[in-house]
Amino acid sequence: MPPTTDTTPAALTPPDKGRRRVQMIDIARMAGVSTSTVSRALSGSSLIPEATRNRITELARSLHYRVNVGAANLRKGDVQTIGVVLLSDSTQMISDPFVLGILGSLTDTVNDLGMNLLLTRLQENREDQMRSMVESGQVNGLVVIGQLSLHDHLNELVQQGIPMAVWGASLGDALYPVVGGDNLRGGYLATRHLIEKGCRRIAFFGDTNHPEASLRFQGYERALQEAGLEADPRLRQHYLFGDARIRETIEGWLNQHLDFDAIFACSDVTAISLMGALRERGIPVPGQVRVVGYDDILLSMHVHPTLTTVRQPIEQAGRALVALLFESIAGAPRRNIVLPTELIVRDSSL
Repeated sequence: MPPTTDTTPAALTPPDKGRRRVQMIDIARMAGVSTSTVSRALSGSSLIPEATRNRITELARSLHYRVNVGAANLRKGDVQTIGVVLLSDSTQMISDPFVLGILGSLTDTVNDLGMNLLLTRLQENREDQMRSMVESGQVNGLVVIGQLSLHDHLNELVQQGIPMAVWGASLGDALYPVVGGDNLRGGYLATRHLIEKGCRRIAFFGDTNHPEASLRFQGYERALQEAGLEADPRLRQHYLFGDARIRETIEGWLNQHLDFDAIFACSDVTAISLMGALRERGIPVPGQVRVVGYDDILLSMHVHPTLTTVRQPIEQAGRALVALLFESIAGAPRRNIVLPTELIVRDSSL
């Protein structure tokens, strides 16, 4: 059954403490005991006779059931720590302004709830790190920032009972709850704005293998099609979010001397770097080339020219992610939250 999709986050309330995990109910039914007996047996309680305890433990093992220590703590009202996992390419910097904005929003939300936040960056080939953080009781659940190529692994973690909420794109086969901006609409708004300004050769900077950037590209293509314009593949530049080699990529692309009159970049950092490279080559923005970015980071209104961009409501992201994480821990039906995007017009596209 597909998840429900909301455009506004629900009120942030603790999960229902009385809700039990389906796997535990299955074990209780097969063993002919109550779920509380299963819970006590799996925690090694001496209140349960040894023979019953061994029988339940063996049954749980045969079903590959894993005790979620974080969820157990939650049912006891002992919610203390949320794990925040940053998924990023090896070239991406954690200091990326948009990533810092999401982290700030999460920190404010967690602090308001009197809880703690444990931040980690997923190491290459260490996917099991996420599962072990929860199963060890180190955290009650995970907020995962990004998807990259780990979409299938995130699905596997959910099937193994790991509670999480993910910042990213809503993918059709996702088993995990997602919070993210309306990327398709954002890409459409940016491109339509440039078309309305008379631009006809609009370049796209972004990694279309990345779920969020892929949706922005679909919005870009839709706007071009509606205007009767054909997308030129030479004007599509593959570029990873936050790649420290951004200037090298831009210079290589500009050295092709392609014909373009506008650029839609999938991040403000990329757009600002592009404007700097164009200025060094004597190409005026917006006089000769109009530029639109994405995210609306604080710096976008302080560069020259000020940057037209698509705003993502970062301030809402933290509350929405924590709300969905609580629901995931409690076993509530999965749902997604799509936050609205808004075009912020400034000097770079006028």
